[in-house]
Amino acid sequence: MERITLGRTGLTINRCGFGGIPIQSVSEDQAVETVRHAVEQGVDFIDTSRAYTTSERRIGKALKLTDKKVILASKSVGRTSKDVQTDLEKSLSELQVDHIDLYQCHFVRDQADYHRAVQSGGAFDILVKAKEEGIIGHIGITSHSLEVLDQAIDDGLFETIMVCFSFLEPAAREMIIPKALKKKVGVIAMKSFSGGAIENPVLALKWALSHPGVAIIPGVEDAKLFDQNWSVFTAGDYRLSATEKDEIESIRKRYDKVFCRRCDYCQPCSEDIPISVVLHVRSIIRRMGKASVSGAFLSPAMAAARRCTECGECLERCPYDLPIPDLIQENLQWVDRGMH
Repeated sequence: MERITLGRTGLTINRCGFGGIPIQSVSEDQAVETVRHAVEQGVDFIDTSRAYTTSERRIGKALKLTDKKVILASKSVGRTSKDVQTDLEKSLSELQVDHIDLYQCHFVRDQADYHRAVQSGGAFDILVKAKEEGIIGHIGITSHSLEVLDQAIDDGLFETIMVCFSFLEPAAREMIIPKALKKKVGVIAMKSFSGGAIENPVLALKWALSHPGVAIIPGVEDAKLFDQNWSVFTAGDYRLSATEKDEIESIRKRYDKVFCRRCDYCQPCSEDIPISVVLHVRSIIRRMGKASVSGAFLSPAMAAARRCTECGECLERCPYDLPIPDLIQENLQWVDRGMH
């Protein structure tokens, strides 16, 4: 099994870790068994978040059932020291640990949001304090915005970045990943399946793993799915055949005019609609469960989507020529039909 070190953190892990989103959507017994099974098979890096409802608690329970050593990562969407302090204390309690190896500023949307996180009294301040006190080991940042991650790499405040990276969202390989690796910033790739849009796990994982130095964290909700993914990783040969390359191109063409790459060039919206969130609502609900549509993250986004006036400003800004107003309405109708 190929191992890498996450930049200057010194944390050495198997390149294929475990993402903590999907285990929210199944029973607690199944979730705990899936995590325990993954760790017993060799997973030694698990990523979760305070935002993932039951995920931390279930991971904490699973880790009590094994004596295997695991590097733990969690996150907070808080932007003030006070909010992150509260989240960090809760993370420690739910995971049943007194130390978390990597704690990340989660889902930093844009430059203004980044500034809130790193300004005096912001999220970064309390994480530095927690690191000095030995409560956390290292500090990371996650974002869907390549501009935010580029800024974070330049500033040198964060030891790891988490970036969307799949063959439907490959842009990070051009400017973000090489720059991060050169500056010894650890790179964790999320959304290897682009939120479920890529249905062929072998293609998705081989493509992501074919890029050296990058850790991936595919999330699964049962042991059989984990075993499928793990067999791709442990095979060790990530070269794509001509047939596989053709299939990738076919999938890219199929999604070319309907798949949001989360670049957020369509922003700002005059109605304050978080467009990329709304366009990915189906994959979010598939991974986080139907209850998430009324949660603190999705509920405001979908309420804002109902204000869409179809003014067309986003159409002019989208570099992929997506029919954004139509896609917003389609996703609203899907939610209103009960997500069927």
